[in-house]
Amino acid sequence: MEVENSLLEMTPEQVQQEIKLCKELCSALEQDCVELQKAKEAVEQRTRELWKEGESLHKHLDQKMSLNRVHMASCQKSICLAKEERSRLRQEKQMLEKSLEEVKRKGLTEDPAMLLPSLPERKMVFKGQVTDKEDTNTLMLTPLIHYPLPGGSALITFEKPEVAQRIVELQEHVVELSHGEELDKCRVRVRAEPVELLLPNALEIRLSRSSRRILVSGLPSLSLPEEMLLDKLELFFSKTKNGGGEVESREFLGDSGQVVLSFAQEGVAEQLIAQGCIQFPIRKAKYEIKISPYLSGDITSLQLRPSRCARTVLLSGIPDVLDDEVMRDTLEIHFQKGSRGGGEVEALSYVPEGRQAVAVFREDAG
Repeated sequence: MEVENSLLEMTPEQVQQEIKLCKELCSALEQDCVELQKAKEAVEQRTRELWKEGESLHKHLDQKMSLNRVHMASCQKSICLAKEERSRLRQEKQMLEKSLEEVKRKGLTEDPAMLLPSLPERKMVFKGQVTDKEDTNTLMLTPLIHYPLPGGSALITFEKPEVAQRIVELQEHVVELSHGEELDKCRVRVRAEPVELLLPNALEIRLSRSSRRILVSGLPSLSLPEEMLLDKLELFFSKTKNGGGEVESREFLGDSGQVVLSFAQEGVAEQLIAQGCIQFPIRKAKYEIKISPYLSGDITSLQLRPSRCARTVLLSGIPDVLDDEVMRDTLEIHFQKGSRGGGEVEALSYVPEGRQAVAVFREDAG
């Protein structure tokens, strides 16, 4: 009633003015609706875009995770190979240490004049070489160097050093893989580098004589298992009537045919060493075996010197595009041609990409 009364009190001009205001308000509301609709469509469009981006990121993440899994598998394989190589090197180190101890036992003692009669016999022959007296205490070493080879590389050894030097000086080499029409697609570039090694130059060893161990040599070759022979030795040398005592440990020294026995009590080893030789009964027969002192040593000083291989060259950057044998043949054919700076190839070893290898270098007798 109040609104109707207010309208009745308004003049026609005021009513028209009020209607105009209502129309403007309605138009503004319609404009707001249009803008809200546009904003809604923009939000929906952005939502679709974000959804697509999310799917793309998800796919990229899946691909990256897959590549990571492949990389992880490759790393695990490399770690496994490294562990195997470390284990092999550890075993080789132990063998070398045993061989070194054996050399010390055979060649050096604290009192050579007193211990000489008890040392193992060795057949010697003179080859015509004479040395100065001052050189008689020199230990000659024959290096055996292990050189890791990564994948995509090769070691090539030439018959002549000047060929290897020429190949290294050229540095980069273009190797033709086949003789097709599109020659550019049948060539690869490899790098040639010198092989640098560290060789022992001087070695100092501190020797000590064990008071509880002996070296037994001159054992008969009866095709007995090692454990059976060790049992018989332990049984024989554990008896006091044979000059022995309680055997604490025994060890067979590889292919040398010698055995190291360790006794629990002091003085037993010295008694046996003083005898020099002893009759050892086995299989209803007696054999004379020799008893020598056991010498152990520690390396107190080792000096190394860098050395470059005169006839061997390292080739790197070799792609995995051919079978192993075909690639070896291709490289050898290329580098033995004099027109390309090469020469006669003595040996070639190739390691494809994705693999690892270890090359063993020995002293060049040529």
